[in-house]
Amino acid sequence: MSEVVKLERHDEIGIVTVNSPPVNALSAAVRGGILECIKAAVADPAIKGIVLTCAGRTFIAGADITEFGKPPKPPALNDVLSEIENSPKPVVAAIHGTALGGGLEVALACHFRVAVKEAKLGLPEVKLGLLPGAGGTQRLPRAVGPELAVKMIVGGDPIGATEALKNGLIEEIIEGPASGGEAFVRKLLAEKRPLRRLRDDDSKIAAAKADRSIFTNAVAAMTKKSRGLEAPFAAADAVGYAIDLPFDEGLKKEREGFLKLVASDQSKAQRYAFFAEREAAKIAGVPEGTKPRPVNRVAILGAGTMGGGIAMSFANAGVPVTLIETGEEQLKRGLGIMQKNWEATAARGGIPADAPAKRMALINGVVGIENVGDADLVIEAVFETMAVKKEVFGKLDQFAKPGAVLASNTSYLNIDEIAKSTKRPQDVLGMHFFSPANVMKLCEIVRADKTAPDALVTAVNIARKIAKVPAVVGVCDGFVGNRMLAQRGKQSEKLLFEGALPQQVDAVVTKFGMPMGPFAMSDLAGLDIGWRSRKDRGIKSEIADALCEAGRFGQKTGKGYYKYEAGSRAPLPDPDVEKLIDETLLRLGRKKRIVSDEEILERMMYPMINEGAKILEEGIAARPSDIDVVWLYGYGWPIYRGGPMFWADTVGLKHIADRLSFYAKETNDPSLEPAPLLKKLAAEGKTFASLAAASKAA
Repeated sequence: MSEVVKLERHDEIGIVTVNSPPVNALSAAVRGGILECIKAAVADPAIKGIVLTCAGRTFIAGADITEFGKPPKPPALNDVLSEIENSPKPVVAAIHGTALGGGLEVALACHFRVAVKEAKLGLPEVKLGLLPGAGGTQRLPRAVGPELAVKMIVGGDPIGATEALKNGLIEEIIEGPASGGEAFVRKLLAEKRPLRRLRDDDSKIAAAKADRSIFTNAVAAMTKKSRGLEAPFAAADAVGYAIDLPFDEGLKKEREGFLKLVASDQSKAQRYAFFAEREAAKIAGVPEGTKPRPVNRVAILGAGTMGGGIAMSFANAGVPVTLIETGEEQLKRGLGIMQKNWEATAARGGIPADAPAKRMALINGVVGIENVGDADLVIEAVFETMAVKKEVFGKLDQFAKPGAVLASNTSYLNIDEIAKSTKRPQDVLGMHFFSPANVMKLCEIVRADKTAPDALVTAVNIARKIAKVPAVVGVCDGFVGNRMLAQRGKQSEKLLFEGALPQQVDAVVTKFGMPMGPFAMSDLAGLDIGWRSRKDRGIKSEIADALCEAGRFGQKTGKGYYKYEAGSRAPLPDPDVEKLIDETLLRLGRKKRIVSDEEILERMMYPMINEGAKILEEGIAARPSDIDVVWLYGYGWPIYRGGPMFWADTVGLKHIADRLSFYAKETNDPSLEPAPLLKKLAAEGKTFASLAAASKAA
């Protein structure tokens, strides 16, 4: 019998247990083991009913993703499911932990399902650019109806046991998986309840067969935010087959859709992103077994936009926060905004009605830095100048308890410099959150020269606890994300001097899949910030300066690179801006030319990739995939393009290096010359991915 799946008999009940840690994924061995044990249980005349359950912390949590893209190993999952479904004896899935993807498809092939109260059930394949490929799109609509099926399959988010019970996905909520499953089978046998094969039960899709708008309206609602993605639409089509076609035909069409997606560039990019995120949590150069320091309370200095957002992230995760301001007025304003944000989310149904009060209760707002004493982690979110940061860290020496991790939320400044103003540089690091901090998933964790390994592990650990994606980076101006963004900013500005307009540049960038173009982004942030900083440094930027001199500071003044109608955030092209650009070029004696969309895309993206190569060369990022994680979760890089370094590999590094050399000469900008690492990889016909493979092999 199988190593990872066991069959035991409790008098007339056969218990099939999957035991393949950590998550009982559906590897070839698990599939084979389930098939073998179900066949044996059906063949045993003493067994009258069967429970399928799992050992460890979870039910089957999905397919074995490492098998994707490799030659298939028998048995196919659909063959295993047919065996379960066609069993003449009742088969009950007893679920705990998570039944996700292929795991839920196994449960759907069983005649009945029961689950513990904390269980989660879902089909999240769409998040990997796929659709369920083993009958999930055909059986789930028959179990819960097409509307909830669309929500779960096209949206990809799981539901809890209570919702599953209410919608008929499970029969009852049980105490323990094995014992609860066994008790349920005994009840079935006593009641002589007939087996329910979902494939034969069309009762829940009958209404949508009669009125297809039930289905199409659900799809329209779920695909609203799926711009550029293929999988949500293919998944919706597959649910449609359940309504329009007989079961076996629907199954065949679902399989075709799955195979097409699994070979697509989008799914490859999304699967890469999935692994990149997990890889990013592994910290290079930290001794094996380094334990994090305990973090029971966090202090946050500054209740402005960033400080408030960071405090919300901790309270969302149930971590108590001391929120510190310099004056009562600022503190009151900050707390008020947080309360309002949570109440708005509750009103939309995003969080329970009692959550705002519970979360506010976790935040203790106080005035004065001396209140940091009981915090295990202190994060400053004060004004972004070195003098202010140093003053704050100098004071933390006096008031923070020994061993507290001291973090700066700076987005550019040198953490080594900041650490020098304390007597405990080993406790100092950067935790760069992205705005709005309660929404954006990325946290760049900046390892300074003297940061202790356990302080670093603590920061990564706590970032994950508050549902952020941590990426460890080194010290340099702008770290990874902003350093690369600066290269794009430089080019977008230059393009205006050559004849492109803000709306043309932004349109190319959003068509590529970014949520916003550089000029709309500048308007959102406020043009006056850069203007003040340029004046401090004695730098001129003729077009941006002229806009600011005309009082155009962006969205807050109703006009910047674009104009904004009262109460609207939609950027509208403004003829006055075009005129202002023309006048500036005339004054500077610059000639306009027609700039193609292709050139704009190359000049927006390739210099960032070049900077990424320098970041890898300097060891600021440990892996190309860490750079991609920063861009995916901090800057809205489209997930279906996998991140800038992954995308560069798909474009071809030789092509990128050649184009950079061409633009360096054309625009007389030597900073565009390909970085040594990019040049070397291009010359050898290699990829950024080959660097990661080489370091793993080493």
